[in-house]
Amino acid sequence: MSDDLTLPSLNADHQARLFGIFFPYAFRRLAEATASNRRLVYYTNADTAVSVIRNREVWMRKSSLMNDYREIEHGVDCLSAAYSKSRERMQVVLDGMFPGLCGRLEERFDGWLPHFRTDTYIACASEHDDSEDKFGRLSMWRAYGGTTGVAIVLNGAPFFRPSDALKAYSSPIAYVDANGFEREFVAMIGSIEQNADFLKSAGEEVVISNLFSAFRYGIMSTKHPGFHEEREWRVIYSPSFQKSDRLSTAIVSINGTPQSICKIPLRDVPEEGLFGLELSELIDRVIIGPTKFPVGICDALIAVLTDAGVQNAASKVIVSDIPLRH
Repeated sequence: MSDDLTLPSLNADHQARLFGIFFPYAFRRLAEATASNRRLVYYTNADTAVSVIRNREVWMRKSSLMNDYREIEHGVDCLSAAYSKSRERMQVVLDGMFPGLCGRLEERFDGWLPHFRTDTYIACASEHDDSEDKFGRLSMWRAYGGTTGVAIVLNGAPFFRPSDALKAYSSPIAYVDANGFEREFVAMIGSIEQNADFLKSAGEEVVISNLFSAFRYGIMSTKHPGFHEEREWRVIYSPSFQKSDRLSTAIVSINGTPQSICKIPLRDVPEEGLFGLELSELIDRVIIGPTKFPVGICDALIAVLTDAGVQNAASKVIVSDIPLRH
């Protein structure tokens, strides 16, 4: 489910090089996650966990309804500040390759920004460490578990492999303030300058498309440093920008708030490079968090996992004995 950051006419080596030039932070994080076989974890409550497993789908919510009410605005503010400081330098290198490119980039991105603000759906997961296999992470239980917390630990590979099958793409979160964002932005400009000849040979549309995506993911994948304990990766979908035939929408009520959601089907599309989403491969383990009813929830989750075709389901469900009271 990873990036839509390059154009399909380029070979794999050129795509990788472009990714490193325009997305240096994501490039580093993706390399680290792939090399370490990083697992992700979805903290939720028992009712949602049962729904995910039984229906074989994950819901994406609009960014404006997430826990951080400034999910995108923080990124917009950081991008605006960094771009204002470095615009002259960027204009020199971009217009030096393709005259007028900087202005065309601004026009394209400014035209789409209102849609990204109002029509972006997000699903979130956190990085999971081996040391958390038994207990989970206390801060996440407190934030997302409620009185029946459940953590679904996922094999991360499907999130890190490139595929356009869903038109929804995964991205690591950068927990930075305006200064931290500016450092990454300046690093990207430096990389563009160092690779100007290669980029000019790749063509104007390749350059502007990648810069547009860099700006888009910059605003959607930047969070306030106060959230750093979440260690989040997110799946991002903007249907007005790139609509998927495989994601369905619905109006549901969550905690009393009616809202539009998008559903990610947990099914492979191997012919388009999407595999590892079937529950039997995707779920590494399920951790039951602090609750008054661990035995009942454990039995229920084993039953729904078994019904969903997960082999040896009982061995995958673990009851955390972390001493947290609600």
